[in-house]
Amino acid sequence: MPRFVQQEPRLCDPYGSDPVLAGWLARALGADGHAAAEKHLVELSADAAGPLREAHRDAEEHPPVLRRYDGWGARVDRVETAPGWETLRRAAARHAIVALPYLPQARRTWGAGARVVQHALLHVFGPESATFTCPVAMADGAAALLSRPEVDGGPWLERLTSTDPDTAVTSGQWMTESQGGSDISRTDTVAHPDGGTGTWRLTGEKWFCSAIDSAMAVALARPEGAGGGSRVLAPFLVPRAQEGVRLHRLKEKLGTRAVPTAEVALERAEGVPLGDPRNGGLSRMMTLVVVTRLHNAAAAAAGMARGLAYARDYAERRLVAGPTRLADSPLHRATLGAVEVDAAAAFVLASHAFALLGRVEVDGDAEAADRLRIVAPLAKLATAKLAVAAASELVESFGGAGFVEDTGLPRLLRDAQVLPIWEGTTNVLSLDVLRALSRGEGMSAVPAGLRDEVTAAAKDPTAAHVVAGARGLAMRVAFHLAAEQLEAHGEARHAELWRRGRIEGADIAADLAVMAGT
Repeated sequence: MPRFVQQEPRLCDPYGSDPVLAGWLARALGADGHAAAEKHLVELSADAAGPLREAHRDAEEHPPVLRRYDGWGARVDRVETAPGWETLRRAAARHAIVALPYLPQARRTWGAGARVVQHALLHVFGPESATFTCPVAMADGAAALLSRPEVDGGPWLERLTSTDPDTAVTSGQWMTESQGGSDISRTDTVAHPDGGTGTWRLTGEKWFCSAIDSAMAVALARPEGAGGGSRVLAPFLVPRAQEGVRLHRLKEKLGTRAVPTAEVALERAEGVPLGDPRNGGLSRMMTLVVVTRLHNAAAAAAGMARGLAYARDYAERRLVAGPTRLADSPLHRATLGAVEVDAAAAFVLASHAFALLGRVEVDGDAEAADRLRIVAPLAKLATAKLAVAAASELVESFGGAGFVEDTGLPRLLRDAQVLPIWEGTTNVLSLDVLRALSRGEGMSAVPAGLRDEVTAAAKDPTAAHVVAGARGLAMRVAFHLAAEQLEAHGEARHAELWRRGRIEGADIAADLAVMAGT
């Protein structure tokens, strides 16, 4: 008797098979802008469905290794990565995934919409990039920081935004320390001026430094004599290749295993201040953090969409109850339909945030900047939580195959779990949103139906009952924003289901089961 072999799910054209992506671009960019973006997306989609998928597999199957010493005993701290990781690095540069919003031609073509196009590129590239979206995000954040008028980006900015794989670099982001974590006010890394050279020397320990193979990093440090607290902290550009940077170990992580993440000791490491280190350094660092939070939201939405695409294709191939396809089950279609609603909302919320960022950067739009102040953390926290829930549902939709490592499916859940942690946990961001609103920042972004409640909560963001409810309130605001964006861009069915299922508590699955059966 021949042995049964289940057909594996296939990946369709990541761009051409995604109606939400195409529909959003058509509305956001107009016909000419969409046509100009489509050329880039078609090329990237072909790459993502072919050689980049193979590079992704190679990088996942051959995680990074730290070599502390060479054969003669010299300390080298060399991180060795798979050839696939290098392939992904070169592809990210070639497709301008970091560079696009900084290119003069892109700004002439799309204006503020260049950030919308960048988000579309991330949506296609990210899900099977072995999380190379991590160094991409930090490189973009570093480029945004180095682009500020008071910061001299110099040759590093040129390399961060290069489309030549031979010269392009990525960046790390060294903020967290073991004693503080998200509480950066406890930062112990100290920066000392190095005579009159213009450089500083950094000494301290950084606990979670992803993409440690990057050529540079932006490190947060306390300038000598600056005092306590977080507002006096300042960002410094630290070249990776120097004696003062020592690697203790690479992290063994639940997911994102292809990304080399290290514990780093800074021993009088050379650093270049990004702006005046004695004047409001944390506000400059937030330029980087806002960008990386948006990339986190993009990764969440993209992962949900790609996992859903695989689950749909598998449902067409898997037979259940005799000759019946899994796709013919109304309940299974309802289950995937509920994930589809969340995925669409996550996508438009992330893209809305990218659109606001573009308006700030290109148009100097003060209202967009005010909105972005709370939309960035809200988009990050809401999409991250949705991504974990969706990944769990999608892995389950494959049955036992979803639990077997060599199918590649468990990675969907392992990698999603980092999204609520990177760039601030859900509770940290919820309280940050309330603090901003209490100062009158970002209120224009709050949907009208929630403004009274938000205003009341923001009057005393330290009160125990407000702190306890901050997370739920932040999620509700994010959900309302997502529904507004869906509706504004013609996705009325998704918007209504989102409101009913995510805000009013109606049973979406039951509604979709009825639809599926008709």
